[in-house]
Amino acid sequence: MAQVSLRKVVKAYESYQAVHGIDLEINDHEFVVLVGPSGCGKTTTLRMVAGLEEITGGEIWIGGDLVNDVPPRDRDIAMVFQNYALYPHMTVFENMAFGLKLRKFPRDEIKRRVAEAAQILDLSELLERRPKALSGGQRQRVAMGRAIVRNPRVFLFDEPLSNLDAKLRVQMRTEIKKVHQTVNTTTVYVTHDQVEAMTLADRVVVMNAGRIEQVGPPQELYHSPTTRFVAGFIGSPAMNFLPARLVNTGGALTMQLVAGFSLPVPESRKARYAPYTGREMTLGIRPEHLADYAEPLRPGVARLDAPVDVVEPMGSETLVHFMLGAAQLTARVGPDTPAKAGEKLPLAADLNQMHLIDNETARVV
Repeated sequence: MAQVSLRKVVKAYESYQAVHGIDLEINDHEFVVLVGPSGCGKTTTLRMVAGLEEITGGEIWIGGDLVNDVPPRDRDIAMVFQNYALYPHMTVFENMAFGLKLRKFPRDEIKRRVAEAAQILDLSELLERRPKALSGGQRQRVAMGRAIVRNPRVFLFDEPLSNLDAKLRVQMRTEIKKVHQTVNTTTVYVTHDQVEAMTLADRVVVMNAGRIEQVGPPQELYHSPTTRFVAGFIGSPAMNFLPARLVNTGGALTMQLVAGFSLPVPESRKARYAPYTGREMTLGIRPEHLADYAEPLRPGVARLDAPVDVVEPMGSETLVHFMLGAAQLTARVGPDTPAKAGEKLPLAADLNQMHLIDNETARVV
């Protein structure tokens, strides 16, 4: 059993509080990713689980054991760092076997474990090489292999792909997911990259300013964010935000936007949004829900004529940036769009996918 529980965990450095009493339950065999901007407390939280940082308050449980005062070496965890932390004078085999040798494992058991991990990570042909003869991706796989041979209760990953180029990061994301499917050990992974978080995690933990904003499966966070922060952080390109005021005219509920634009509230959302009539709100809509205009429009989809500012062809799609008042928005349209800078482009705004945010609480209503 390797469930990890954080209960009211606090971390303070003198007068500065980095983590504010967070609660988190990580299930046995689950892959959980902590994601958020720099300084949000995600790495500090991981280091407290590892025992590399003392907690100021609360409790951390691993596999049913309270580990607040247990040193890192006795927590039965294995950690993969951003900088690989390989011994340059040792071969791949020696690097992977080093921790087992320190624990006095029998030689045959060490060989068996290293061989099994090397096969999983496609390192069998590289066991006699030293780190300087390896690529960045291969070095990261060796660091993962050193953790796998330990057969720990929990894997901890601290931004392991940050030093790799874009192509290798994509490749290593796939490798890490395959390894987890094979080894199936409880895993806590820290990253600032929300694409990494979405592609790897069973559940994503979005952190902001030392607090947990939302926890859930990737698709739930994408489609049903509970706060403005999560709505804006999850998704690439980021969600568009613009000021809106709900107005009821003869029973028709509309959103009055900047620069004289207005959009009708879909029939399916009227009851939900009616209590906010007359209030200043924020409309959130993702770039993919501002798409190519085509007749006939589906129910809940409205036309929006966008004054084009910048056009970014991406090959399989095109990103169109435009301004509504002081709000800069992005639309994701087809590769053959006729959009040109300085001209207006008709777009189809899918308001069935919109998010309305209360300015006072910053929560999605």
